[in-house]
Amino acid sequence: MIAAQDLHTEFQFPPEAESQLSSDTDFDDPDGKNAKTGKGLAAKKGKKALGDKAKGGGAGRTPGLGRVNGHHQENGIENMTLFEVVKLGKSATQSVVDDWIEAYKHDRDIALLDLINFFIQCSGCKGAVSPEMFRHMQNSEIIRKMTEEFDEDSGDYPLTMSGPQWKKFRISFCDFIAVLVRQCQYSIIYDEYMMDTVISLLTGLSDSQVRAFRHTSTLAAMKLMTALVNVALNLSINMDNTQRQYEAERNKVVAKRANDRLELLLQKRKELQENQDEIENMMNAIFKGVFVHRYRDAIADIRAVCIEEIGVWMKLYSDAFLNDSYLKYVGWTMHDKQGEVRLKCLTALQGLFYSRELGARLELFTSRFKDRIVSMTLDKEYDVAVQAVKLLTLVLQSSDEVLTAEDCESIYHLVYSAHRPIAVSAGEFLFKKLFSHRDPEEEGLPRRGRQSLNGSLIKTTVFFFLESELHEHGAYLVDSLWDCASELLKDWETMISLLLDEPVSGEEALTDRQETALVEIMLCAIRQACECHPPVGRGTGKRVLSAKEKKTQLDDRTRITEMFAVALPLLLAKYCVDIDKVTNLLQIPKYFDLDIYTTGRLEKHLDALLRQIWEVQDKHTDTEVLEACSTTYHALCNEEFTIFNRVDIARSQLFDELVDKFNRLLEDFLQEGEEPDEDDAYQVLSTLKKISAFHNAHDLSKWDLFTSNYRLLNTGLQNGDMPEQIVIHAMQCTHYIILWHLAKVSDGSSLKGDMLTLRKQMRAFCLMCQRYLNSINNAVKEQAFTILCDLLMIFSHQIMSSGREQLESLVYTPDSSLQADLLNFILDQVFIDQDDDSNSTDGQQDEEASKIEALHKRRNLLAAYCKLIIYNVVEMNTGADIFKQYMRYYNDYGDIIKETLSKTRQIDKVQCAKTLVLSLQALFNEMLSELGFNVDRSTSAFCGIKELARRFSLTFGLDQLKTREAIAMLHKDGIEFAFKEPSPQGQGSPPLNLAFLDILSEFSSKLIRQDRRSVHMYLERFMTVQMALQREDCWLPLISYRNSLQAGGDDDTMSVISGISSRGSTRSKKSKPATSSKRKLPEEENSCSSTDAVWMNREQNVQTPVMMHSPHLTSTVLRDPKKMRPEDSYTTAFTMPTEQNSHQHVPPQQQPHPHHQAAIDYNTQVTWMLTQRQQAEARQQQDRVSMHYAKMRNHMQQAIRRGSGLMEDDEEPIVEDVMMSSEDRLEDINEGMDFDTIDIDLPASKNRRERTELKPDYFDPSSIMDDSVLNVSMF
Repeated sequence: MIAAQDLHTEFQFPPEAESQLSSDTDFDDPDGKNAKTGKGLAAKKGKKALGDKAKGGGAGRTPGLGRVNGHHQENGIENMTLFEVVKLGKSATQSVVDDWIEAYKHDRDIALLDLINFFIQCSGCKGAVSPEMFRHMQNSEIIRKMTEEFDEDSGDYPLTMSGPQWKKFRISFCDFIAVLVRQCQYSIIYDEYMMDTVISLLTGLSDSQVRAFRHTSTLAAMKLMTALVNVALNLSINMDNTQRQYEAERNKVVAKRANDRLELLLQKRKELQENQDEIENMMNAIFKGVFVHRYRDAIADIRAVCIEEIGVWMKLYSDAFLNDSYLKYVGWTMHDKQGEVRLKCLTALQGLFYSRELGARLELFTSRFKDRIVSMTLDKEYDVAVQAVKLLTLVLQSSDEVLTAEDCESIYHLVYSAHRPIAVSAGEFLFKKLFSHRDPEEEGLPRRGRQSLNGSLIKTTVFFFLESELHEHGAYLVDSLWDCASELLKDWETMISLLLDEPVSGEEALTDRQETALVEIMLCAIRQACECHPPVGRGTGKRVLSAKEKKTQLDDRTRITEMFAVALPLLLAKYCVDIDKVTNLLQIPKYFDLDIYTTGRLEKHLDALLRQIWEVQDKHTDTEVLEACSTTYHALCNEEFTIFNRVDIARSQLFDELVDKFNRLLEDFLQEGEEPDEDDAYQVLSTLKKISAFHNAHDLSKWDLFTSNYRLLNTGLQNGDMPEQIVIHAMQCTHYIILWHLAKVSDGSSLKGDMLTLRKQMRAFCLMCQRYLNSINNAVKEQAFTILCDLLMIFSHQIMSSGREQLESLVYTPDSSLQADLLNFILDQVFIDQDDDSNSTDGQQDEEASKIEALHKRRNLLAAYCKLIIYNVVEMNTGADIFKQYMRYYNDYGDIIKETLSKTRQIDKVQCAKTLVLSLQALFNEMLSELGFNVDRSTSAFCGIKELARRFSLTFGLDQLKTREAIAMLHKDGIEFAFKEPSPQGQGSPPLNLAFLDILSEFSSKLIRQDRRSVHMYLERFMTVQMALQREDCWLPLISYRNSLQAGGDDDTMSVISGISSRGSTRSKKSKPATSSKRKLPEEENSCSSTDAVWMNREQNVQTPVMMHSPHLTSTVLRDPKKMRPEDSYTTAFTMPTEQNSHQHVPPQQQPHPHHQAAIDYNTQVTWMLTQRQQAEARQQQDRVSMHYAKMRNHMQQAIRRGSGLMEDDEEPIVEDVMMSSEDRLEDINEGMDFDTIDIDLPASKNRRERTELKPDYFDPSSIMDDSVLNVSMF
């Protein structure tokens, strides 16, 4: 018998336990009379009996049993192991267990061996325990043997495998253990053999270093413990029943008392007590041997299993387990670092707090761990946070005094969370806390109206909304309360009564601020009922509504229309002058069912609504109110409904009045010889605001407003004293005019000459906006810039897409002057320091908030211009001035510039590369203008340019074949720029821009091997013999650049195929036979020999550019590089443009010759001279240069680290030596690239015996729990 020695927490079974659970009856021994049969002796001789029975033919077929040799047999044909039967799941668990019990009764050793192998195979082990092993070896030796035979290479085992089959297997596995114990609870589990062997095996496996053994055995042990808890509960119930029967019989009079029955009851109670003690010892053994060690296992799944099951024990058998000795494990594990384990803790506690009786017994636990539960509402795992809020809701229901006001307030603000499940849980908590408690005097209140119970609850909601100080998030509050308080939020009748009815005597009226909040909540509730989806930011998309939800939606919409068709005019009349209330109230009609105006005979209320809308627009000039009026007219003017004519007449009358008033005021305003006063300007501005607001949603083309607005804008340019707001709204109105005109032309409903008129108006307006770009007022310039960007996008070449070729005449391409003006605006208005922005501070607003608003405005301006670059509306090279600001303004615009760079590369890789070089050249020229001709490469300016080049290089990615031509063109332009300007100090000095080669070397790692040779040869065409022999410090950029091109030039150290970079894959003669390489065709050789048209015809072959030779297609790849002739290694050359030849001071004998033989002679001569020179001074010069350059690069790195504080994921700048190897160059490719990493479970060690001899308890508390749990004291 397994006895739990020195266990700190013993099971105490109370003498009386009240439960409604009834005990199961066993088919053998329903009363448990033979429970002790076979005890003692069989346990002692079990090992020997196994061998004797095996020799005695115990493997034969037992009549009436469904198993052969412990294997299940179906239809007498197929023999399967117990594991295979449970895995298939075809047989009922009850029948499988019954077959095993029959086999156990016939030969318990064979059946028990089958059960042992079942647990071994469920762990994924291919081995099996043989009868000899079972007879001669201890459990530790058997486990060690199974560990050696375990195939752990795959890392998967049944409990972790995915798929429906294995999910079903886990369920069947747990059911098998539960049914096995339930069927054996009256006899077999007390034979001191089966349970002792199983518990000993599972305890040993749970200490294994193999995760599969540990996980499977822990799950089995925990399920076994749960089944034993059920048995203990049944025994406790039977003992109570027996005790009551005994007391009842003993209390009878002597004449009626049955002494035999008393003795029988005493014997039965004694047997039940012995069985209970036996079960208690088993549970103590499992708890101490498995749970206490594995609840803190290194694997989160194992810890989760332990916590989940202890929650079941405490809920199932609370008298024995619901105490501090067991609750402490749940409290400690709430600090676990894995969200899955924390989640199991919360769900386990929820099962306890659901019962008020059990919740009352958790006072000490709640007081000790309440703060931890409250903090888990802000858990980084959303599922954990949701369950934490739900748990606190249950705690609140069990007792109002547990949670303090601070605890509740920390949960209240979660109703505004962007994660909807958290917000809904917090909304339920809020509803339980504030709305569920009713005073006795509130029971007799009416259901609806101002004096109803809902009236006070709605006031409470308003008070909470105002106290939260998040007034703009009313939709989120309503959405959070919708699931639990929808009936309250749909009580629009009470809300209307609170707004319109006068308060009764003794009632406190709502303040203006409270009424504004109530109107907002009412609008949000109407929107939620009609749209049936959460607000923006909370939903993943519109879900499909069920039939019941659709019916509810239609019913709510009908109620809203019938109720507010009458009340809305009254509400508008009462709050006509209040901007916030009117703006929200005017949004309600768009949720109406307009048919009800006709079917319900509510036309008079429609007329009242139209009159109130006219009154509102007449009294207000605020943009929000006017746009709300325009939206309401647009919602009511629906041609599908019969009320359209009535609303259209009222709308036309309003527009006639506005246009006539505007024309009349404009004539007076623009009269010559008179200066307009402020009243006239205000009247013109207010009327223009209204026309612009209505023109946004309504077509006003028939009133011909273009002439008036264009005249107003032209006068403003001529005089220069036009108020800025008039100019802004005039441009906005003209923009709407052109867009409505374009819509009519696109639909084909326009007249013949309308397209020509639109073309003239659009071009004239664009010229007008271009002239306003040079205005003094920043607001006017921003409006002109925004409208120009929109018009250029709309009237670009994409206007002809989707079969609209008839609009080709409307395509408008900006000329160079307009592109320059747009770019200058961006450089002047966007790329400025925060303190230099004159519009960023406002005395009436918080300075920090105004700065953020100004930054958002500048970001929108930059995004509008970058969109022109992406859609090829302006030249791509204009983006050079944008890209060069990447480093300096990374925090503000880094994401926009990076996305623009990515999109331009997708459009044209080569042109994008040219643009990047232009941006670097522009920064280099700016540095020369500031610092002079003597470039100090240790300055922060130069280091910043070099760091920017490195960032640009990282954006090309790892697939060098895709970016091959772009990188080659980048090097070509960079080399030409470096040698473009001669030295101002005369011959013998390096060219003016030679230091640019140091910046260009950042892109050398992106060149493939054959292109390095081509670029190097192109570089030598610009060099003289004297340049190649120079070793002074001023020539270091040329030396380092040549070295970066020569690194990896002889060996193919980089093999880039489909974006996969392999390190150190040097080709050898044995690795690839010569016959496998393709030879170049004669046509290809002839095409490669021509160098004049190389760079001009780059689009002919994007994958393999014509300007670069391809050695991997020839047999020269297999030659020794030292034995190759110069003419074999230089098959092509870069072509020097004629413009730059005139600036090069090259001796006549060194000038490029059109014939290829001249280039060969030159290269041969240079190679010979360099060889002779380097044999004498190579070592001395290289050592000196390397040491000097390493020091210089160290200073550069420090300057970069000091000067750049970028919040970017890129790595630190790469500091490479002049003679960096090709492998280091490959490190440069990987530098700064983000890869998805995965955790790899390494295969198990081959020396299994060493693994089993490790310490069994390898748990590290600091690795899986927070630091705070280590300081938690026991109860």
